[in-house]
Amino acid sequence: MPENASPNFTARFQGTTFDDMVEALTKGFGSFDAWRNGRDKPLDWKVGFWGDERLSLVSNQDSGGWGARTADGTPETLAIIVPRTGALDVAFGRTMAEATPGRLLMANNLEPERVSVRAAPHRSDTLSLSWAIIAQTVAAVLETPLTGALDLAPIVDRSTAAGQLIFGLAQTMIIGMRNGGPLLHSPIAISNLTQAFADLVVRLVPHRLSHLLDKKIHLIAPRHVRRAIEFMHANIAQPLTMQNVADAAGISIRALEVGFRAFKATTPSAYLRTIRLQAVREDLRDPSNRQPLRDICLKWGFFHFGRFAAIYRAAYGENPSDTRRRSDL
Repeated sequence: MPENASPNFTARFQGTTFDDMVEALTKGFGSFDAWRNGRDKPLDWKVGFWGDERLSLVSNQDSGGWGARTADGTPETLAIIVPRTGALDVAFGRTMAEATPGRLLMANNLEPERVSVRAAPHRSDTLSLSWAIIAQTVAAVLETPLTGALDLAPIVDRSTAAGQLIFGLAQTMIIGMRNGGPLLHSPIAISNLTQAFADLVVRLVPHRLSHLLDKKIHLIAPRHVRRAIEFMHANIAQPLTMQNVADAAGISIRALEVGFRAFKATTPSAYLRTIRLQAVREDLRDPSNRQPLRDICLKWGFFHFGRFAAIYRAAYGENPSDTRRRSDL
């Protein structure tokens, strides 16, 4: 089968009017605004979708010539668009990205100003991966919480080594999910594949924090930074000040700040907060730990619960209660 070929999918909805197509796509993507010149002109479309809030697939086929933007309140995802025929233009402010059958398009679904499907036979598959998984992977791989936009490079060229690897895994997931495929009946397999895909994205697709990957590989922190980190880990549950940490490392607070910024791309206090957040997360993911959330927060040094929830959500893309709920499944 040619690389761009895509077997027929089972249409969950199909029709000929634009408004009906938008209504069908809303069931797969969530709420969005859409427009087309001549909305009453026959469109001849079909749509199929499968999956859940963590990973979903939407396959759609139509005659193109329409545009859309994500509406407020739509769940945040990483959208991976795999064009099969036709092309899409995606606007990020003044920057325009073109998705064609030889190029994947990836973006946080809330970031593009608009997506325009060109007027021609159009067929594409779109994987939507919960943004919480991306945020968690950033925190695990780069050892820093994801705050703000990740600014992923939107286009992945399938002719490159990275593009071939990413497309190959995306294609495996699509084939495994389309038409109610076997992947949907294996929660462990789908969890492993989504985590592997997120890891590839963080490591291989350029983004705002990519420089931290190079630092992790090439820079070895000096002894005083390593001593400070060891002291933090050994006393993570204690009420530490940065003066305590600097004294343990045998340096001034100023030298401590400079060392962490140079070799960890963060501040000492932010690093301590990150490892404490990780400790909270491990407790929440432990199904045998039935401590109330408030007690877990106090245990790891978080005394302002409203502020803690906001920090946790920014770091991992989900609420603490969501983490605990999954551990109970």
